[in-house]
Amino acid sequence: MSTRVGYAAGAFDLFHVGHLNLLRHAKSHCDFLIAGVVSDDLLIAAKGRPPVIPLAERLEIVRSIRCVDEAIAEVLPSKLDTWEQNHFDIFFKGDDWRGTPKGLALERAFGAVGVEVIYFPYTVHTSSTILRRTIETINAATASRPALASLP
Repeated sequence: MSTRVGYAAGAFDLFHVGHLNLLRHAKSHCDFLIAGVVSDDLLIAAKGRPPVIPLAERLEIVRSIRCVDEAIAEVLPSKLDTWEQNHFDIFFKGDDWRGTPKGLALERAFGAVGVEVIYFPYTVHTSSTILRRTIETINAATASRPALASLP
């Protein structure tokens, strides 16, 4: 029996339980789990803004998780190019991609090289986007308050 290698990619910015759930579920479907931590440059290109936590720190966090066997910086824009450098048998993705044009294209590309795509439930109630917005709201509210020294 051969070792089944899985690959789960993500920004893993503002690490939260949804990230942990994805990695735990992924590990339960493979023998060796590689976590691809998307680089700052790729995140800026895809989302138009940098991550809150820099790549080196996100890599360190993900490497420290027990179910992750290896964490790598994902620096190539194509998942298929990433596969060519880090052969894996299974690609894990949140089910928010299932049935979308991006998801279907991913399935076709990986299917052509024998990689299975497995979707996991997306953690709707917790996301880095929600956390980021909350932090921005708190920061904006704090910035609009008068400084304590200027109060009578």
